Amino acid sequence: MSWNKMILNILTPEKKVVSKSVDKIIAEAANGSFCLEPRHVDFLAELVPGILSYWVDDTEYLWAVNSGILVKKDDQVMASVRHAIQGENLDELESVVSEEFRVLDQKEKETQIALEKLEADFIRRFVELQKGKG
Repeated sequence: MSWNKMILNILTPEKKVVSKSVDKIIAEAANGSFCLEPRHVDFLAELVPGILSYWVDDTEYLWAVNSGILVKKDDQVMASVRHAIQGENLDELESVVSEEFRVLDQKEKETQIALEKLEADFIRRFVELQKGKG
């Protein structure tokens, strides 16, 4: 186990987009941003749409990520997210998060609500049919 670096893996459902030895990671959870360094305790966080950045030597790398889970265990850090887009600057990525990821999340919530309504309607009709048979 190295105390100077962490191994970061960022995964989407399609592929592993990052596998790097890093010095520091900053990401966003529902209760705010957090920073992980190699000697920090093991950690688990639910990621929200936002910016995940990491440092290799003195260079910062930026990723816009959609919601997911981040787990730190010893020197291994895994972030599993639905979408990840690398960018050159913070303004560009903030725009991606604001426009694309939050719209995707809203559409997924609307789809879930519609499915729940369909399920409830199906159950209601099934119960009505059962009453009619008895």
